[in-house]
Amino acid sequence: MNRLADRLKAHAEAYVTREWQRRGAFAWALTPLAGLFGAIAAIRRATFALGWRKQVAVGVPVIVVGNVTVGGTGKTPTVIALVEALRAAGFTPGVVSRGYGSKDGEPRPVTSASSAAQAGDEPVLIARRTSAPVWVARDRVACANALREAHVDVDVIVSDDGLQHYRLARNVELVVFDQRLAGNGFLLPAGPLREPLSRRRDATLVNNPFERALPAWPDTFALTLMPGEAWHLGEPSLRRPLAQFAGTRVLAAAGIGAPERFFATLRAAGLAPITRPLPDHYAFRDNPFIDEPVDAILVTEKDAVKLSAWRDARIWVVPVEATLPARLIALVVEKLRGRSPA
Repeated sequence: MNRLADRLKAHAEAYVTREWQRRGAFAWALTPLAGLFGAIAAIRRATFALGWRKQVAVGVPVIVVGNVTVGGTGKTPTVIALVEALRAAGFTPGVVSRGYGSKDGEPRPVTSASSAAQAGDEPVLIARRTSAPVWVARDRVACANALREAHVDVDVIVSDDGLQHYRLARNVELVVFDQRLAGNGFLLPAGPLREPLSRRRDATLVNNPFERALPAWPDTFALTLMPGEAWHLGEPSLRRPLAQFAGTRVLAAAGIGAPERFFATLRAAGLAPITRPLPDHYAFRDNPFIDEPVDAILVTEKDAVKLSAWRDARIWVVPVEATLPARLIALVVEKLRGRSPA
């Protein structure tokens, strides 16, 4: 029953995602609700812009990496790459996150050994990949303050998502899109936009831009995500190039915001996988692949943090590396150094 519910949910998400790419009957029928959503969001933004509600500075510069659309766009790989770039520039970064699915509202540290069920899958992945201080909480201001108190050497904070968490004062805003861009251009629920496309930001990154030309937006950069060698879930030291899976029976599964992007990456490497899209942040309470007659199962790193206790020897994890343009890194560093910490 759970598997059927998960598949129905994944199909529903896929249907809505498709409809958000065009201005069809589905979108037009929901435009009155989109107008109401836009008005509420505008009022909320105005309360901060007019000073009725105060933004809170946390004592060091803050970079927010987020999106104005619903769904995965590549924020987590961007955060990982940005942390490494900041280190190379001489900074000591820390990371704060909401922690999707985290069980505790109080700020808490995340380590490579943390449970995804307790801390959220993306924060655990960031902690494993960067070894930077990572803290999670619903209240990002409290989270950032707790991180700084525990790690006094941190001199810049990267917020994984939180673009609409206006209470947290920020120095740099980076907005990430994928090849879907703004879809049909409508606000929720008629379209994928959480905020108008015109909202200000310091830079825009477009993931997988080679499927279409980069939009003519100011300060827009290509974000390149490249897959690395797959590693074995049970024995991570075992590595295989993706090309070695060609010609075998492969199942690709992804519980991320845009699973088709993962499947397209595998096809580009010469594979012809059976695909299993799963709901974003899928919990993997049991093994949904146990009856699949395949030789290998390829999953994302975000999913892998929830599978560490499994003993299915067919599972391989496909990592991705984000490459940030040098001009973007220079822009971020200039803004950080050009503004005094709050």
